[in-house]
Amino acid sequence: MGATGSLISWSVIILLLVILLTMAVKILAEYERAVVFRLGRLVGVRGPGLVFIIPFIDRYVRMSLRTIVFDVPPQEVITRDNVTCKVNAVLYYRVVEADRAVVNVEHFHEATNQLAQTTLRSVTGTADLDELLSQRDKLNETIQNIVDAATDPWGIKVTAVEIKDVTLPQEMHRAIARQAEAERIRRAAIIQAEGERQAAEELANAAEILARSPGALSVRMLRSLSELSNTQNTTILFPLPMELRQLLPNIQ
Repeated sequence: MGATGSLISWSVIILLLVILLTMAVKILAEYERAVVFRLGRLVGVRGPGLVFIIPFIDRYVRMSLRTIVFDVPPQEVITRDNVTCKVNAVLYYRVVEADRAVVNVEHFHEATNQLAQTTLRSVTGTADLDELLSQRDKLNETIQNIVDAATDPWGIKVTAVEIKDVTLPQEMHRAIARQAEAERIRRAAIIQAEGERQAAEELANAAEILARSPGALSVRMLRSLSELSNTQNTTILFPLPMELRQLLPNIQ
């Protein structure tokens, strides 16, 4: 009985030691850190690798330093020109100071996400619809700077914000289509007018050159008659040479 009781005692002691060793030794990955509290006081950030804590005295919070991708849900926005639309975005952020992310804010994921949603609504609400559709890079940078500055005391670094989609009402789709069609018509009219202006300038230059060269108009007329002779036309008009107008000044 004495030997059996001693064996049981040693088994219990070994079991307790294994349990204590399991509680004291922690293994952290390269992207993880342990924020350690001793009797409620912060004693530091440890890791990666093997981390030793005192059981029942130390408490630790495991933090990941990898970049977190958060899909900001669609937010209903009224733009500066009073257009109602829905905007969603993607937020990229990561923990750079694990102790501040634990001590300075409760549930830093939720706090960062809520801040991103409110900032998205406020920033896009100050822009016109055209800016929201064509100047997303500028709005992305503005949202990123605001959220990054607000989360800096929490030990959070916002690396990027990207506006994904802008959902417009059906009537706005029709209005934008009409606007695009009017813009195409305007550009076509401008191009046509520019072509006519250039053609008029070239004709004026040609007329000026022909006027300075005696006989040039007659040569041009003979060349035109040669070209007309190769067609199926049966009627040929002979213009009056300019030299005859100089010989007959009374002809009107």
